[in-house]
Amino acid sequence: MLNFFRSFMKSKIGVGVTLAFLVLIALAFASGDILSFGVSAGSSGTTVASAGSRKISANALDFFARRRLQQVRERDPSATLRSMVAAGGLDIVAGELLDNASITEFGKKVGIVSSERLVGSELAKESAFRGLTGAFDENTYRAALAQQGFKDTDYRQLISDVLVSQQIQIPASFGAKVPAEFVTRYASLLTETREGSIALIPAAVYAPKTEPTAQELASYYSAHQASYARPERRTIRYISFDDTALKNVPTPSDKEIAAKYEADKAKYAPSETRKLTQLVLPTESAAKVVVGELAKGMSLDQTAASKKLATVQFAAITKDAYAAQNSAMAADTVFAAAQGKIAGPVKGGLGWYIVKVEGITRNPGKSLDQARGEISDALMFVKKRAAFADFSAKIEDEFDQGGSLSDVAKELGVEIKQTEPLTSDGKIFGKPELNAPPELSRIIQTAFLMDKEGQAQLAEIVPGKTFLAFTVGQIEPGAPAPIAEIRAQVIADYQLEKGAAAAQTAANKVLAAGRKTGDLTAAMASLGMALPPVDQVNMKRMELQRYGRATPPPLKLLFAMAKGTVKLLPGPNNRGWYIIALKNITPGAVDPKDPALAQASREFAGLAGQEYAEQLRSAIRAEIGAKTDKAAITTLAKQLTGTSSN
Repeated sequence: MLNFFRSFMKSKIGVGVTLAFLVLIALAFASGDILSFGVSAGSSGTTVASAGSRKISANALDFFARRRLQQVRERDPSATLRSMVAAGGLDIVAGELLDNASITEFGKKVGIVSSERLVGSELAKESAFRGLTGAFDENTYRAALAQQGFKDTDYRQLISDVLVSQQIQIPASFGAKVPAEFVTRYASLLTETREGSIALIPAAVYAPKTEPTAQELASYYSAHQASYARPERRTIRYISFDDTALKNVPTPSDKEIAAKYEADKAKYAPSETRKLTQLVLPTESAAKVVVGELAKGMSLDQTAASKKLATVQFAAITKDAYAAQNSAMAADTVFAAAQGKIAGPVKGGLGWYIVKVEGITRNPGKSLDQARGEISDALMFVKKRAAFADFSAKIEDEFDQGGSLSDVAKELGVEIKQTEPLTSDGKIFGKPELNAPPELSRIIQTAFLMDKEGQAQLAEIVPGKTFLAFTVGQIEPGAPAPIAEIRAQVIADYQLEKGAAAAQTAANKVLAAGRKTGDLTAAMASLGMALPPVDQVNMKRMELQRYGRATPPPLKLLFAMAKGTVKLLPGPNNRGWYIIALKNITPGAVDPKDPALAQASREFAGLAGQEYAEQLRSAIRAEIGAKTDKAAITTLAKQLTGTSSN
């Protein structure tokens, strides 16, 4: 039932979507998910929108629009900047950025801000910013931002925006409720039954049997070129190399190994964990009763069950962790007991504890000599990473100064490889069963976002091990296929279009007759053509679930019509016309005790909360005086789609 509700409900972009987008942008940097696009998300450049003192630059909008395109391509690999802009994607991204800037400015007015310490704590959570010790490392953080062309102040502002948005929007959406009758009404629709009929008049039945003239075919092709568009194709020239390209990386010295061992002393110290079964009693006298029962042969679980109590298991816990949960005295007692023995009763924070030591695991620790190998390997990994950072910076400097992929290939002593023409989904054009080489999977989207041929870039494929330097070799823009290559297809489409027009005339006759008599079968027979039989439908609304997103359009319309009506529906791609007649609707019923009602109520409440958050954002925009520069956004759109010479 709930899956149907999910497809049933339509909601606008809510707080979750907006926050998720910015969190994704922010954290994707940390995880290395975003490759550099050569633009800054800072405050420089033409202003496309503003909220109070905050301004959103064309560079920032460009950057985030390209990131959104990457997300869209996960669902539709054929998507391009041109198609995204045409669908209003640039305006959507601008609106999201403006919303968060407005919320941050509003937060300043009402005293809701994110401190530097809070922003710093968020940065410290990101594993990509941690050094060898596992703690936040400033150098690692700066290097990660530099690799993405991001400034520290801009990145911190982005994190700050997200945190302020969470503080303001989440409370606005929390605790929303909808009336029970509202939920019951929608739930009853699931068991509603509809009875009707669906007729199809195929265009092929009425399509002309003779080919069009050359002039007719050329005119049709000219008017429908978009239907025959081939996707943009690009070849990728690349070289791959691993850490063997790094020469003269010094091995860790004894002093460095000793310093690292000392820094991680706790890691190599002897340790002990215990597997425990614990029972907590409210009084000492009750605990003594349990001890007596254990002495008679009962297990701790059995005596707990007899008193309608439950034991707690610890699979592996240290003495310090146990003391933190209970008390130092309890930890001393439990960790002094031998394996298989009962410890206690001993007083703790929640009462009197009786604990059975199920098992003891002792780690003898490691001396410096014993740990030397793993420490040396870890330090060597860090050194190689640092060496590669320098190495990659050197290569990028060469590219910035006009160096070519050929220059770098010669320097490394490797051969340049080139793919066949690829589409943005990583398929070889004309051979959809074949994919680009696996090592290119992470950089294909970036290659399709590059502005022109010959712009070499560097990418890390396997962290610290495998790297690619690549460039776009040849760009073939998406364009209609030449008519000579697809003549047979164009003829078939032309004939179908003509057939669809004739089929529409026939369908209108059936529609008129069906509205008079309600009998589509007789109306179809009166046409005197060999047509498919009329489908009789008797179906509950919930049965549509089995189709999922592929629900046939005629069935969708049948469940949206009023009783006693007859409607006309065009089939896709000039395939024909449907006539749908709805004879009867039997209302559904739902048991008030159905547990699905409670679940559906929570889902509706979530949607109501999103609506509250959206209304709040709208009000905040008005309060702050947020505005967009339509002309600047239009200029950027032209630049992104190649319709401007600027």
